[in-house]
Amino acid sequence: MSEVRIAAESRTAFGKGAARKIRRADKVPAVLYGHGIDPKHLTLPGHEVLLALRTPNVLIHLKGDGVDELALPKGVQRDPIKGFVEHVDLLLVKRGEKVTVEIPVTTVGDVNSEGLLDQQLVSIGVEAEATHIPTGVEVDVEGLEIGTVVTAGQLNLPKGATLTADPEAVILQVINKPVEAPAEGEEAAEGETAAAEGETAEAAAAE
Repeated sequence: MSEVRIAAESRTAFGKGAARKIRRADKVPAVLYGHGIDPKHLTLPGHEVLLALRTPNVLIHLKGDGVDELALPKGVQRDPIKGFVEHVDLLLVKRGEKVTVEIPVTTVGDVNSEGLLDQQLVSIGVEAEATHIPTGVEVDVEGLEIGTVVTAGQLNLPKGATLTADPEAVILQVINKPVEAPAEGEEAAEGETAAAEGETAEAAAAE
């Protein structure tokens, strides 16, 4: 995983008013913590943070104003309407140490045409070196038959990653396609046809 370098400024003003002022300047208030250090309050460039967070488990190299550290995003607050980043909690990490993270699970291929893919987990917990966190894990579902179940323990994890989730946890399964109920109009038509056939039969019997 590549590192994303982001300029950091120390922050001494706190509270809602100070945070609003920071955001108006297109910046993001952040807190760096971990490894027993006192939390460091920082200000980061908003646009760069937004771009960096598009990558799951992005490794951020904070540089500037007395800060030269590596960190992983551990808590991100976003505006519920506009989606911009309001605050970031950053976990301090060191080169060579291992961390526990969630990585996305994606599928490739198509299951048997008679079946339906039911993916129950879209991410899985793993332990990996902080500077070599995998971007995700793929599951090849091409041609899988109905009744097939893939568990976490069956995943082919990237080199250096160790599963921390329950190995028996179901990632995905192939199930029967649901039977489609007839549309409301079709049901009515079928009912009318049946009624008409019944009346014809009764008339024939009466003759």
